[in-house]
Amino acid sequence: MIQPLAYIHPQAKIADNVVIEPFVTIHKDVEIGEGTWIGSNVTIMDGARIGKNCRIFPGAVISGVPQDLKFNGEVTTAEIGDNTTIRECVTVNRGTKDKWKTTIGSNCLIQAYSHIAHDCEVGNYCIFSNSTTLAGHITIGDYVVLAGLVAIHQFVKVGSHAFVTGGSLVRKDVPPYVKAAREPLSYAGINSVGLRRRGFSPEKINEIQEIYRVLFVKNNNVTKALDMIEAEFKPTEIRDEIVDFIRNSNRGVMKGFGMGS
Repeated sequence: MIQPLAYIHPQAKIADNVVIEPFVTIHKDVEIGEGTWIGSNVTIMDGARIGKNCRIFPGAVISGVPQDLKFNGEVTTAEIGDNTTIRECVTVNRGTKDKWKTTIGSNCLIQAYSHIAHDCEVGNYCIFSNSTTLAGHITIGDYVVLAGLVAIHQFVKVGSHAFVTGGSLVRKDVPPYVKAAREPLSYAGINSVGLRRRGFSPEKINEIQEIYRVLFVKNNNVTKALDMIEAEFKPTEIRDEIVDFIRNSNRGVMKGFGMGS
């Protein structure tokens, strides 16, 4: 299952049933779970921790040294969960001493030419389309879809089930369950199509929509909107997730359409 033209450091930990194609380079401090396929010309560097049944396509570089001038050779990792696909020429850098690791969850699809920088945290079931670029220290929730050519500023957070349209520049936090579009990036409704596909009931979708109507459509400032949401909506997991995300935003959240940057 390992082609003779691949180079694998003898101390790398390769599980059973891993397929490694020609011209792959695997460094010393690497762990790869069973059933994973590594395409030709992939480079897997020190600190890589790759789960089971992953697929890594030609030209990808996993666990490269961070592109951070403060990095001083710390022992850090880049961790990829089970059943995740990494397409051609994707680059994933390992962490720095900020978080000590970069993580990508399980069941993700990271499409060609995307870049995930140091100390990023990507959830499960995410889809990043071609040439998506994440700067350092970014947090992405579960089931997030980023369309092609999305570029995200360092330290930004994107909430679970959010959708960001192609070519967007993401400078502010994107709350969960929304669609983000336009320039500057703004609220463009809730991600109703994605939510229906994932089994959200009409009642839950309506709850999400009504909460964001208070926040983004009715021209309330953030403080007033949050007070209104807590007063007018009964406590639920969804309501509390949205409120907590916005209250804990360090960079501030994107605005409603027409409200400026």
